[in-house]
Amino acid sequence: MKVGKVTHYYDNLGVAIVELKTTLKVGDKVRFEGHGADFEQNIDSLQIEHKQVEKASKGEVVGLKTVKKVKEGTEVEKI
Repeated sequence: MKVGKVTHYYDNLGVAIVELKTTLKVGDKVRFEGHGADFEQNIDSLQIEHKQVEKASKGEVVGLKTVKKVKEGTEVEKI
């Protein structure tokens, strides 16, 4: 299930900014795919405007740490 798309990546922080098309919560497992990325990881933390949240909904923009670098346009899918 497609969760969203990476709109920005902060290289120095290892954080991807993702615009959500569906709900995402801490503990979900996601896959990053496209633009050179192809890996899975668990969501350990989510932030909205620098505030820690447990869950984010469709239409919200979240920051999440990634285990590898991703590029703008990378698709994020919930597994």
